Amino acid sequence: MTAKATSIAKTYLDALADELEISDTRYEQAQESYRSLGRWFNRPASTLRGYDPAVYVQGSFGLGTVIKPLHAEEEYDVDAVCELKALNKSQLSQETLKAMVGAEMEGYRRSQAMTKPLREGRRCWTLNYADGAQFHMDVVPALPNARDVRILLDSKGLDASRAATAIAITDNERLGYQQISDDWPRSNPKGYLDWFKGRMRVVLEKRRRAMADAVKASVEAIPDYKVRTPLQSSIMILKRHRDIMYVKDELNCCPISIIITTLAAHAYQGEEEIADALLSILSGMEAYIARDTRGRAVIANPSDPLENFADKWAEFPERERAFYAWLRQAQRDFAHAASLADRHSITDSLSPHLGQELAKRAADRSASKPAGLLRGATAAAAGALSTPSFSNTARTPTKPQGFA
Repeated sequence: MTAKATSIAKTYLDALADELEISDTRYEQAQESYRSLGRWFNRPASTLRGYDPAVYVQGSFGLGTVIKPLHAEEEYDVDAVCELKALNKSQLSQETLKAMVGAEMEGYRRSQAMTKPLREGRRCWTLNYADGAQFHMDVVPALPNARDVRILLDSKGLDASRAATAIAITDNERLGYQQISDDWPRSNPKGYLDWFKGRMRVVLEKRRRAMADAVKASVEAIPDYKVRTPLQSSIMILKRHRDIMYVKDELNCCPISIIITTLAAHAYQGEEEIADALLSILSGMEAYIARDTRGRAVIANPSDPLENFADKWAEFPERERAFYAWLRQAQRDFAHAASLADRHSITDSLSPHLGQELAKRAADRSASKPAGLLRGATAAAAGALSTPSFSNTARTPTKPQGFA
């Protein structure tokens, strides 16, 4: 894709990403929430202490792609894992592990005088914080699963390079939940995060070094959440566009974030400006949807190639149709906005697709700061160029191993 966004559009999209970004305080609250729970699990009186519990974040907070909710009263969802590193699947059932973690979380809830009850989900326990905190934390109980996943992937000739951080998790709707068994659901949030960071590592480290130089600090002193890359910003913008398009999702067809995030990360080519990254991603992400021998869509989990993020599309074809409808709409909307050289025209163009208030705030922010001075932005190129066009064959990626 050779066409570029106008300088005004570049500045506008920089501002839009800034408007969607949550505050550092929110990230720090999320970090403290799971670190506090980890300290509780490791206290001397903890029933889990002897099993070497480790609590770490996963999901959008870990990836740095959290966006402000559509409505002020909505809560942030902090996803975390509690991994008991000194246990294995041969020692207990999923049910027992979940009960062990749940009992300690209930003790933590009481110790913190949290009035809302602990809730059990299919795979996790949910801590609901006070209304003013505006977030809840979903904690998935887990055990190490590296050996079994490595053997499984090697037996299929698939990439097992990230198997060292694989975990087994609980699912109370899975057959065998109450029995001791090797057949547990799999996950690998650390492996996925490592892959995701690898897709933007050059830009991430370049920006971290620049920030460290600016504040005269060491690179190690700059946390990830303070550095936002064009890949992360693009995903944030696409997620908000998706939210608006499916704000009334009566058929449960809204494209899920992990699919958008995975395809966007595959399609990202290291662009250093948000507009360039966004247009490139929209042009290229479709090419990373593979097909198996029966023609079914495959979006493999980069940390566990046997997991297909699009596995529900075969059962619910309306979800696949909804994804492509969203992608085509996003391509049209951002291609048109990128071609405009007037801030008001861009605002009018994107308001129906991002929300009128957000579009207006982005316009006001972009008007108040010159290009290149927004957080995460680089100097914008001057001049208006032609409208970008999107091609279904913009990339020719290698298909995931194991699929025709």
